[in-house]
Amino acid sequence: MTLRFLGTTSDDGDCPTLYDIEGTDEILVQGEREADPEHLAQLRDVKESETFVRVPRSLLTCYAPKSEAPRLQPFASTSGFFRDFRHTAWRLETRRGYASDRTSPKWGRFLAGENIADDPDNAWRENVRVQTALGKRFERVRLVDEPLTQGQGFLLASAPGNVAAGEDIRNLTRGQAQELRLPDYDFWLFDSKIVARFAFDDEDTTLGVYVTEEPAEVLAACQARDAAWHHAVRTEEFAGRVRSTV
Repeated sequence: MTLRFLGTTSDDGDCPTLYDIEGTDEILVQGEREADPEHLAQLRDVKESETFVRVPRSLLTCYAPKSEAPRLQPFASTSGFFRDFRHTAWRLETRRGYASDRTSPKWGRFLAGENIADDPDNAWRENVRVQTALGKRFERVRLVDEPLTQGQGFLLASAPGNVAAGEDIRNLTRGQAQELRLPDYDFWLFDSKIVARFAFDDEDTTLGVYVTEEPAEVLAACQARDAAWHHAVRTEEFAGRVRSTV
């Protein structure tokens, strides 16, 4: 089962740390093993397979979930969020490619070197125009490798059409993201209060999303947004940098 980093109180990235065991209601705790004989003697109902670790109380108060794990649901179930949010819909994209892009009619044209940025509006772009006309914001940060993967090149080539519709799309290198200790998973954050976290299979196909208002997870998403947005580069500027290196 996959572990998902929840948070740490260590500046060096060591312990203590909390992880979510995806697909379960269990949390994995990383910390210093308890070795005090007096403490070990006072523990109750100890199984031979169990061990015990010490962690700061702040690790639990800041990062431990306060509710049950959300259930996986179809991405289509979030469609109303993209109309009903009040201020900002913010996305972090972390993958090196998406199956939905590779099955898009534009994929073949991209591989053939055609311009895919000026296609007519689709339902997504039409909604972006409607919502941004109301003063709302659609924002994304896309993590990119050096050099770009084919999937990242496709997104960069198609981004101007989304930007023209009203999205603010920015790019951040994966190295920078790792230095900032950003999450390694995709999510949408709506109005700094609802997180829709994506699940993918090994072929980059979307399996669904976990939707939550869990305070610790929302806080982590907000912190990731603030750090990523501060360092990310707007699409036009980033595309210019890529062209200058080709």
